[in-house]
Amino acid sequence: MPGRDPLPTWRSDRLSQDRVADYKPFVMVDGEGVRCSLYVSGCPFACAGCFNEAAWSFRYGTPFDDALADRIAADLAHEAVQGLTLLGGEPFLNTGVCLRVVRRLRAAHGRAKDVWCWSGYTFEELLAWADRGHTDKADLLAEVDVLVDGRFDLDQRDLTLAFRGSRNQRVLDVPASLAAGAAVPWSGRVRTADAGVEQVDRRPLI
Repeated sequence: MPGRDPLPTWRSDRLSQDRVADYKPFVMVDGEGVRCSLYVSGCPFACAGCFNEAAWSFRYGTPFDDALADRIAADLAHEAVQGLTLLGGEPFLNTGVCLRVVRRLRAAHGRAKDVWCWSGYTFEELLAWADRGHTDKADLLAEVDVLVDGRFDLDQRDLTLAFRGSRNQRVLDVPASLAAGAAVPWSGRVRTADAGVEQVDRRPLI
């Protein structure tokens, strides 16, 4: 069974403690290319089999502060780094922290570096909650390039999938999805060592 369905009371301004479970610079497992990965604390979805159960608590980890913000910005400035990855915990219930990091990235690099995000929310749920006044979710979604969406479902676990843990989850091209008003799969392109782009032979991402 997947995790809980989202509730109206799940608001970042009510739940988030602005805490970070972990920060991992220069990794290659959290999306395309070399990345800096920020794990925020707090997730009420409570999916059975979650790989990061410790980060369910909004009080887990350490406070996000200026020193960490500066370190992330410096790490992202490295030429070899392709972008930022937001994980958790639930990024869309920690929008204060995530927007602060993402907006600083955009101010420094524009769209030259990308943003990936893993969320228990589906793309459709994020749009629906934004329409109900959760504008911070819309603000963060607009800054994300690739979204891996949906609750992890232990009954649909599949270790052969690219970037996903269960078959119900999707890898989405967020700008294209927002333009279309419907979920659009990410193309599955990755950068090669010579800075070219190669199409990867993968299972369908949606």
